[in-house]
Amino acid sequence: MNADRTAASARRMLWIVVAGFCVVSAVLVPLTLPLGWDELVYASRFGPYGPATPFSAPRTRGVPLLLAPIASWSDSTVLLRVWLLLLAGGALWLGFRPWLRIVHRPAAVWVAAGLYGSLWVTLFYAGSAMPNHYTAMGATAAVGCFLAPRPRYAGVAAGLAVVTLMRPNDGVAVAAPLLLAAVLMPALRGHLWGRLSAAAAGLVAGALPWVVEAEVRFGGVRSRLAEADQVQGGLRAVFSLRDHLTALDGPLLCRPCTGDTVSLPVTEWWVLLPLLVGLGLWAERRARRSAAPLWLSVAVAAATAAPYLFLVPYAAPRFLLPAYALLALPAAVGLLAVVHRARTRRSLPTAAVLALALLGHWGIQIGLVHTHAGIQQRARGDWDRIASVLREHGVHPPCVLAGNRSTIPIAHTAGCSVTESDPPAHPSALVLRERNPPHWARDWQRFPVPDTYNPGWTVVVRP
Repeated sequence: MNADRTAASARRMLWIVVAGFCVVSAVLVPLTLPLGWDELVYASRFGPYGPATPFSAPRTRGVPLLLAPIASWSDSTVLLRVWLLLLAGGALWLGFRPWLRIVHRPAAVWVAAGLYGSLWVTLFYAGSAMPNHYTAMGATAAVGCFLAPRPRYAGVAAGLAVVTLMRPNDGVAVAAPLLLAAVLMPALRGHLWGRLSAAAAGLVAGALPWVVEAEVRFGGVRSRLAEADQVQGGLRAVFSLRDHLTALDGPLLCRPCTGDTVSLPVTEWWVLLPLLVGLGLWAERRARRSAAPLWLSVAVAAATAAPYLFLVPYAAPRFLLPAYALLALPAAVGLLAVVHRARTRRSLPTAAVLALALLGHWGIQIGLVHTHAGIQQRARGDWDRIASVLREHGVHPPCVLAGNRSTIPIAHTAGCSVTESDPPAHPSALVLRERNPPHWARDWQRFPVPDTYNPGWTVVVRP
C-alpha cells in the first residue's frame, strides 16, 4: 500500500513538472515567434503555409505528421505553437512515465523530467516544429518499456517507431544497444523474443516511410543516403566534442563553430550531469540494488550521442537532447541520494551547496532561453524586411530567388520559389549577405536592406 502511495505521488509530481515545463516555455518563448527555417520547410508541406519549400534528403516526414492537425487548415503561428507546446508536454509525460515502476525511488522519475525539462534547449524547442524532443522522449519511453519486468511491447515498438520516424539514424542508435542488452543481460532473457520482436517492429515501422520515399523520390536508399551525406557536408570521422561544448550556449546551429566561444558558467551542465550520473550509479551499487536499468540508460545515451560527436562535422545543442533525457534518470537518482544524505546527517553545508548549484543551474538555463528567444525574434524579422525591399523594387510572386543558404526562408516569406542550380536558372533576384554578386549579375541593381538584426543584407534585382 505504501509503495502504491509513493508511485501515485510520483505520478502527480510528474504531471506538475509537465505543466510547469509548458508554462515556463510559453512565458519565456513568445508564442508569436515566427517559424524558423527548418520549421518553414516542414509547415510548407501544407497549403496554408505554402508555397512548398525544397524538402531535402536528410529530412523526414515525422514533424509534418505532428503539424498536420493544425497546419492542414490554419496558418496561425500562435495556434500552431500552442498545439506543439501541448504535444511537447504530453511527450514529456509519456517519455518518463514508464520508468515509475523501474527505478527504486519513483520520485527520481519526476526529478529526471525536471532536470531534462529545465534545460534551455528543451524549453526553447518545446513549442517548435523540430524533431529532437520527440526523439528524446521516444527513446526514453522505449528503454523504460523495454526494461519493465513485464515488457510493454507496444510501448517499445511505439517509442522506437517515433524515434526512427523523426530521425532514422537515432532509431538505429537506440535499437542497437537494446537488442544487444536483450541478448547479453541475464535479467532480460525471460522475454527475449518478445523484446527483440518489439524493438525490430518499431525500427521497421518508423523507417518504412523513409525507405518508400527514398525509392520514389531519390532513386533508392543508397542514393538518398549519398545525397543526405552531401547536404550535411560529408559525414566522416571527426571529433566534434569541442564544437558541442561551444554550442552549449548557442548558436542554434554551430556550422562552422570557428571563432565562437562559450562562457565558463554555461559549462555547469556538463559538470553537473556526469557528477550526478556517477553518484546515481554509485548509490545503487552501495545499496546493493541492481543498477542494470541505469547502466542501460547510460549505454543508450552514449549510443545516441556518438554519431553527433564522431561523425557529424558540426554541432547544434538540440542534437544531444536524447542523451540528456536518458542521462537525467541516473542523475536524478544521484541527486536524491545527495538530498537523502543531507537530511539524514542534517548536513547544512551539503544542503547549501546543492541548493546553490540547482539555483545557479536554473538561473543560467532561464537566462539562455530568454536570450535565444529574443535573438530569434529579431533575426527572423530580417526575412520580412528583405521581402519588403524585394517588393519595393518590383519582385512579386511568381518570382524566383537565388543567393546564400538563407534564401529558402526568405523566398517563402516573399512568396517566391528557390533555384539551387549553379549558376541559378533565371532568378528574379539574388539575396546576399556580406557577399558580392557573381560575375554574371554584376550589372544588376543592388539595394541594401536597412535596419536588419544581422547586418550586410543586399538585394540584387534582375534588370
